[in-house]
Amino acid sequence: MVLSDRHIREEIDRGRLIVSPLGEDSLQPASIDIHLEQKLLVFKTWHHPFYIDVRKSNQELTESLEIGDDSPFLLPSGEFVLASTVEYFALPDDIVGRLEGKSSLGRIGLLIHSTAGYIDPGFRGHLTLELSNVAKLPITLYPQMKIGQVSFLRLSSKVDRLYGSEGLGSKYQDQMEPTPTRFYEDFKEG
Repeated sequence: MVLSDRHIREEIDRGRLIVSPLGEDSLQPASIDIHLEQKLLVFKTWHHPFYIDVRKSNQELTESLEIGDDSPFLLPSGEFVLASTVEYFALPDDIVGRLEGKSSLGRIGLLIHSTAGYIDPGFRGHLTLELSNVAKLPITLYPQMKIGQVSFLRLSSKVDRLYGSEGLGSKYQDQMEPTPTRFYEDFKEG
């Protein structure tokens, strides 16, 4: 069952669901609007080697930059960057979140996630967004702009193991800024 604005507010007021900060205009009929943080992770296209090895950290392939208050970041056509939400989330043991784009931004070609649209019960942190421009023109990104929305669904029961539990391999618990892939950790010998 998707939570309505009333039930989202009840969960927040009870302290079971944390979304901070939460402006009153962010609560929609069945979701919460999320906003773009200033920091981005961009790929260094000039870096050698010119490929991504999924078995290795790609930390050296990206660089951090910040969007200025007075000057937007121009996301070129066909480009991909990692971003973060202003909002911090903490989900209880019986609620999952679904990250979706804003239809107004989708209509100009801005996608906010490739596959990371699911927020597990027990997750804590800021969401990393996977921004892609599928339009033929660059798109401007401004800090604090509404970038997407999160809806919440109640599970059939509480989960036995929360995201972040030992042995699950949860890689992104407590992330505070755009976080590059940690998929390479799956290849480490135990």
